[in-house]
Order: sequence, then structure tokens, then C-alpha cells
Amino acid sequence: MRALDIMTPSVVTATPDMTIHDAAKLFVDNHISGMPVVDAMGQVVGIVSQGDLLHRAENGTSHAKRPWWFEFLLSSPREQAARYVKEHGHLVGDVMRDRVISIPEDMPLVQIADLMERRHLKRMPVLKNNKLVGIVSRSNLIRALASVVPTVDSASHDDASLRDAIVREMHGQRWGLPKQGVMVKDGVAHLWGAIESEEEKHAIRIAAEAVPGIKRVESHLEFPSMIPTL
Repeated sequence: MRALDIMTPSVVTATPDMTIHDAAKLFVDNHISGMPVVDAMGQVVGIVSQGDLLHRAENGTSHAKRPWWFEFLLSSPREQAARYVKEHGHLVGDVMRDRVISIPEDMPLVQIADLMERRHLKRMPVLKNNKLVGIVSRSNLIRALASVVPTVDSASHDDASLRDAIVREMHGQRWGLPKQGVMVKDGVAHLWGAIESEEEKHAIRIAAEAVPGIKRVESHLEFPSMIPTL
């Protein structure tokens, strides 16, 4: 699937000259947490989210004033000015983030997920010929996941092929077990070996469970015995 397949095509947008109050009403009325900001030509020029409106002077949520010496030591004039603008700016253009990461409509989901994770993004505008055609958020990815129908494996598998399949699933992973650490009897996988972390234990179990035909997984994995120092 691509961005085009999961994006929300009807995008609620703001404009740079929209008031903070009107932007807040758009969030509430449309049950959204963020929206692109577009100019008169329809070009995306920013992103504004609920996080940009958390601390506001109007409702008494602006940051408490700190001693001058604290500000002098721990924050620069630039940081102080930026905080003041966030708390007192009247227009969306004052508080929006103007560094927008947008994506094309044909971007695969794996690239979208990687980009969101790497850049800590919650939503990204989708563009076609530099025009806004949709928006992809984390919730769109979750909906795509929920729409996947689990496959039901009705084929019969012999134990030897199931054992080989588990070993292949772990192949190339530093935490993977060698073939001698995997045994399958009557569709039940038995896992043996030494592990260094609970994360490795979970990964090995999930790798075995992922193989179609495995009925159950029995873990016999152990942490290495510690030899006491003299």
C-alpha cells in the first residue's frame, strides 16, 4: 500500500492569518489534533497542532515566570522570544511550524512509517504536483493495520519443514537460534538455548509463532549461569 491508499483526502486546513481562537475551534469541531497551513495559492507553508497551543496567555496556561538569573543561565534570548511568541501570538502564522515534511502520494507505507519514527512526526501532508491532496497520520497507519485480514493456514505441515521454517525466520538475526536449538513435535515448537535479555527471548518466541502451522511454542531458553568470582 501507498500513501494514496490510506491518506485522509478531505483535509481541514488553516491559513497563516487565521486567529488562534478560530484554529482552536477547528480542532474541537473536527476532532483533529493537527492541520496543514496553506497560503492563498494553496501551497502548504506550515503545520499547526494542538501542541502549539498548549501554553497560552488567554487561559492562564503560559509558562510561569522564572527568576532572571535562571533564564540567564539556562535559556537564550532566542528561546525566550520563541516561547513568548507561542504564548502570546494572535495568528496561526505566529505559532505554526514552517518546516514541513511532506510526502508524495505514491510513497510506500514502510517509508512513511520509517520517516514518522525517525523524525518523530504525527502527521504529514500528501502532495501531488506541489498541491495538497491529503494527509497521513499515525492513525491512518493503524487503520491500515486493522484492515488487514489475518490469513488462516489450513495446510498440513510436517515437523521437519516447520523446524526449517522457524530457523529461516530467525536467519540473519544476531539473537536467532541455531537449528539444533529448535525442535518441533506434533506442531509444537520447543526452543532451547542461552539468551542475554528478555527482549531476545520474546523475539525468538514471536519468530516461532509467526510460522504457519505452529500450534504452540514451548520456551526452554535460559540465561547463562553466572560463575561466582573468588
